[in-house]
Amino acid sequence: MKLFVFIGLLLPFGLLSQISIQSISVENQINPIGVGVSTPRFSWKLSSLNRNESQSAYSIQVFKGKSQVWNSGKVNSSSSLFVAYAGENLQSNSTYSAKVQVWNSGGKPSKIATTLFSTGLLKKEDWKAKWITSGLAGDTVNGKVPVFKHLFRVNKKVQSARAFVTARGAYEATINGTRVGDSYLNPGWTSYNKHLQYQVYDLTGQLKQGLNDISVQLGSGWFRSRLGWQNNQNYYGTTTALLWQLEIKYTDGTSETVVSDGNWQIGFGNIVSSEIYDGEHQNTRLVWKAMGQAKEIQANFDVLTAQINEPIKKQEVLSVKKVLKSPKGNTILDFGQNIVGWVKLKVKGTPGQKVVLRHVEMLDKKGEPYFENLRSAKALATYELNGEEQEIEPHFTFFGFRYVQVEGMEVNPADYQAIALHSNMTPTGSFETSNPLLNQLQSNIRWGQKGNFLDVPTDCPQRDERLGWTGDAEVFSRTASFNFNVNQFFAKWLKDVKADQFPNGAVPFVIPDILNKPNAGPEAQNGAAGWSDASIIIPYNIYTTYGDMQILEYQYESMKAYLNYVRSVAKNDLWNTGFQFADWLSYRVDDSKGMIGQKSAVTDNYLVAQCFFAYNTELMIKTARILGKTEDYKEWEKLQDRIKLQFQKEFMTANGRLISDTQTAYILALQFDMIPGHLRQAALERLVTNIKSYNYHLTTGFLGTPFLNPVLTRYGRNDVAYALLLQDTYPSWLYPVKAHGATTIWERWDSMKPDSTFQDPGMTSFNHYAYGAIGDWMYRTIGGIDTEEFDGAGYKQIVIKPELGGKLTFAKTALDSPYGKVSTDWSVNTTGFTLKVEVPVNTTATVMLPSFGSNKRYQDGVEITGDRVRIGSGSYTFTIK
Repeated sequence: MKLFVFIGLLLPFGLLSQISIQSISVENQINPIGVGVSTPRFSWKLSSLNRNESQSAYSIQVFKGKSQVWNSGKVNSSSSLFVAYAGENLQSNSTYSAKVQVWNSGGKPSKIATTLFSTGLLKKEDWKAKWITSGLAGDTVNGKVPVFKHLFRVNKKVQSARAFVTARGAYEATINGTRVGDSYLNPGWTSYNKHLQYQVYDLTGQLKQGLNDISVQLGSGWFRSRLGWQNNQNYYGTTTALLWQLEIKYTDGTSETVVSDGNWQIGFGNIVSSEIYDGEHQNTRLVWKAMGQAKEIQANFDVLTAQINEPIKKQEVLSVKKVLKSPKGNTILDFGQNIVGWVKLKVKGTPGQKVVLRHVEMLDKKGEPYFENLRSAKALATYELNGEEQEIEPHFTFFGFRYVQVEGMEVNPADYQAIALHSNMTPTGSFETSNPLLNQLQSNIRWGQKGNFLDVPTDCPQRDERLGWTGDAEVFSRTASFNFNVNQFFAKWLKDVKADQFPNGAVPFVIPDILNKPNAGPEAQNGAAGWSDASIIIPYNIYTTYGDMQILEYQYESMKAYLNYVRSVAKNDLWNTGFQFADWLSYRVDDSKGMIGQKSAVTDNYLVAQCFFAYNTELMIKTARILGKTEDYKEWEKLQDRIKLQFQKEFMTANGRLISDTQTAYILALQFDMIPGHLRQAALERLVTNIKSYNYHLTTGFLGTPFLNPVLTRYGRNDVAYALLLQDTYPSWLYPVKAHGATTIWERWDSMKPDSTFQDPGMTSFNHYAYGAIGDWMYRTIGGIDTEEFDGAGYKQIVIKPELGGKLTFAKTALDSPYGKVSTDWSVNTTGFTLKVEVPVNTTATVMLPSFGSNKRYQDGVEITGDRVRIGSGSYTFTIK
């Protein structure tokens, strides 16, 4: 040990100041295959042993084999995010390497770091495959699942083999009996007829000399399963179809292409039926046999794009926590956590024996499974056994559940595993405090996100809905971007927002839009505040979090079209027309008997709409400034003034009282500066008075809740914000946790009431993340980690400002930002306050310490003056005695 210390002391000082490249991403992916753009963007994260380290220059070299195709040269810039390739055109289905080197602020170079990436099929002409369908009579929306098979020979040594695959439906493939890839429900859910993603798989290691066997199952998936409570089956078409192209390159320099066409064999497998809401039925006694040849059909290649978001993969595996018996005598497995996915079971029974798994989120107060909130969704996994021991699980469905009722056999709990499925987003944020209930709330927020970020941001995962509701995604987007890296997740979804946007600029309430008939007429082309606004709010939030300007560039015309839609339906800049969700699911007196004698908290629909009109205009002003759209932002600055003036005329008295005396009304008016400055303090007092009148309970709905605590913090009332956060009786964030042991966020504040009865089963979900938007305040205010929006977006310029309260004695918060780890770790006790801060290389941070009067402040043991400190990268400790 002494020898190593001695050697370290002998190292020249200059080496310690060197900067290191820790990781390189290409289009937000590490070593990606199938990049679908000809000008990919490079990003990298840096580290250094020294403080105040930054990048002063970089160089990027890109090679195809040994041939260099681009050399940026040494570029004097601190940019390390989204640096665009600027070399010769990249070729389809080709592998490239990139070498990156940077120089620190002192001009010392790093070691060269290398990454690999490959391209997809960059031109429509690159597709040689044919779209094929089974043509079998039983291949219908609720019918049997066809299996496509094809044999081909490999007689040479394979250098590389990549498959480019997509479907109208959902597919699973094997090569020589081995599964292709580890993702599920491919190709995911998009507005298929306008935007369809293909996946790329490296099959180099799966091919063998001689005969090779391709087998592909093709389920209905989202393509033709019934979607929504309107029973919209076959929404995108009645016929599923497969597209497969395998590109093989041999070591002798030759190549071969194996494509889907009319020569493929077709037949049915052992999946009798498979549907998103009802589940899956397998008869494991059935064996595939050829029933003919596939049929080639015409389909649109123009809509094909390489997958840009993370695929759905198996994630957490949960074992049975308890085996219960219901009052009716049924066996129920409790997995201890509400998840989204399915159950994998090991089973052996008599031939023809049927095992049925029924999935539910909750048990009623008698201990019976609560099926009613599934509405028409059956949520079943049914298996007919073949007499052999086997492990079985579904393929083309998913369930939202904590409990599973098992019918048809005796249960050995060791034979059952609950497997969580969600988009394979990288976890980025962590949050922990001294309060166990808050820690459980944080866990519930994360689990709610995981369960509902299943390729699209769904509202809920269990009933006959599971749709990409724009309002839910909008209010939660900033919270989501702390917990996981959702840059690509939302970039993909926003493509469908743009694709499904109506010609008049209105944005549908769910994306992909299955609530409206294709080519919906003018009467259906409507937008609603807080929902359709996702088209503006989410792109801006993603830019702020990740510094990804391309999101704004790509979505700008869509954003602008939506704002123009609102302007077109507003009367003299007052949005007081049309349908509005308003403050959805806010407190009503008939919701529960939890607060007898209180009045409802229903906010005027158009007051809410006018506030979001102003909010959208503000974000468009900011976006136009970022993109240099001078004429646009100057026009919108004038528009914003008129919007606020109309709000004051329509919804406010001369002394600042609003026509809706609700928490949400004052929250939104204060959040978006709708009230003149000299009247805001009085408005704040009315808000606080309202909160106190409910004994420090919130009464807000989907649109008021995200801004409730931020407004209180902004105006210096953290005491009230913490009181609301830590309230543990109905209605509050902690009521479901403390009263009912919730493991996810609920749709309603009282989805289960204080007396353990349920809310309206027509709309009661126990995994519905919208109210989890409080997470954003927890991370930014309790944890104290935030970013500047403009030049500092993406945590280039970090704000560290923890706000103490709620008798918390510590909080630990960390974020793997685009530049690296940002963390805060604060504690407070009778001897003082300690804050440990970590700032990544190539960023700066402004630390704003809590105010403790005249107490002395120290940075790493050295006394400092003031509560505001500017620091560079590194680790620091601040104390207040």
